[in-house]
Amino acid sequence: MHAKSSHTGAYLNLKLYDLDSKISFNSKNINSLTMKVQQVLDNLSQRFPNEPVYLQAVEELLTSIEDVYNQHPEFAKVNLIERLCIPDRIFSFRVTWVDDAGSVHTNMGYRVQHNNAIGPYKGGLRFHPSVAPQLLKFLAFEQTFKNALTTLPMGGGKGGSDFSPKGKSDAEVMRFCQAFILELWRHIGPDTDVPAGDIGVGGREVNYMYGMYKKLARENTGTFTGKSLEGGGSLIRPEATGFGNVYFLLEMLKTRNIDIKDKIVTVSGSGNVAQYTTEKLIELGAKVVTLSDSDGYIYDPAGIDSEKLSFIMELKNEKRGRIKEYAEKFGCTYVEGERPWNIVCDIALPSATQNEINAEDAQKLVDNGCFAVSEGANMPSTPEAIAIFLNHNILYAPGKAANAGGVAVSGLEMTQNSIKLSWTRDEVDHKLKHIMKEIHNQCVKYGKTSNGYINYVKGANVAGFMKVAKAMMDQGII
Repeated sequence: MHAKSSHTGAYLNLKLYDLDSKISFNSKNINSLTMKVQQVLDNLSQRFPNEPVYLQAVEELLTSIEDVYNQHPEFAKVNLIERLCIPDRIFSFRVTWVDDAGSVHTNMGYRVQHNNAIGPYKGGLRFHPSVAPQLLKFLAFEQTFKNALTTLPMGGGKGGSDFSPKGKSDAEVMRFCQAFILELWRHIGPDTDVPAGDIGVGGREVNYMYGMYKKLARENTGTFTGKSLEGGGSLIRPEATGFGNVYFLLEMLKTRNIDIKDKIVTVSGSGNVAQYTTEKLIELGAKVVTLSDSDGYIYDPAGIDSEKLSFIMELKNEKRGRIKEYAEKFGCTYVEGERPWNIVCDIALPSATQNEINAEDAQKLVDNGCFAVSEGANMPSTPEAIAIFLNHNILYAPGKAANAGGVAVSGLEMTQNSIKLSWTRDEVDHKLKHIMKEIHNQCVKYGKTSNGYINYVKGANVAGFMKVAKAMMDQGII
């Protein structure tokens, strides 16, 4: 993409990130101001050559904001792009813990504090073997703009460990969480950095970590979100990401006067986000026909009802079982080692992990008549898949907009902790709906094209970028 803006002084020339982790640029007719942007991107690819997911996220943002960026030459003069792309700091540390048999184990722990221009660093902790610095850099980068979209004063961060809670006893998880916080507690706080849960980190893990943090910091000021209600958590927080994604989807459907009732929906994942996405869809009368885990997916053409969903919640949250057991119990199709994007549907809600929809999957969805994709996971669609969605003018919501409900209610939890009050379920749900509607409005403001199509990718990126960029400009060069 080599678009020229109406501003006479700048071009931002970018080419979509390719599979060999290199970024290419068109050097023709680039003045010195724009050359600075090129140099920043080129430097990022050279300095972080083994971080394709992080570079993919940066490329996606910068491609979307080029028109707006070109209207603000003052951004280039203070090297704002590079400052915005590189995290403020990254902590890495060893975590040593003892299992129930007395054996000693060592994992790595990390926290990426990306940007705090509009508020304290805010973002989840992920416990999973795949956790590594480049993954967390991508997540923290995305989190910065997602948080900006919520209208709440939160910066962006992310962290975690390559530890897996799977198969561990409660006592082992507790000891690991305490060991993890023994190092991290120095770098977090209610007005500094407020972690939350993510993959592998639910209420149990958050409560263990917050308990240890309180003992070390000698304060009870919130700091973590996703806590139990008894420990200062918020109602609706477990449901927030899934519910929020559906609320955003409803706003998109309104732009085309489409009712969600009786629509066939494919959902990936079977964890927290997928579960509560499914719960809200059932409540609204849609038919969810798929769920998945890392082993494969189930296809239930009769639809997942409330009784079946209760089985899934018990299976995944208490028994730590596999989705295949659903197919065995209810007699439906189970497909091993695949994702559910070849199933005919009206709406697809990817709610598992990054890059789970590739170009082939996207084309299958379009060919099968899918008219809306709303992301419950973080960056679950590859750049090639996104291009297919946009080229076919389907309703496509990127994760930084559609799945912002989780961090939005985390922000509401922070507020409740600060004022020492708790809101009712209806109050929190009402505020969540309002926030998701406002995020949608921002996407429409910046993403509506001349032919009436709403490019939610551009809208979300520009809205988030402008809020953070203006705050950074106001605060000077730091």
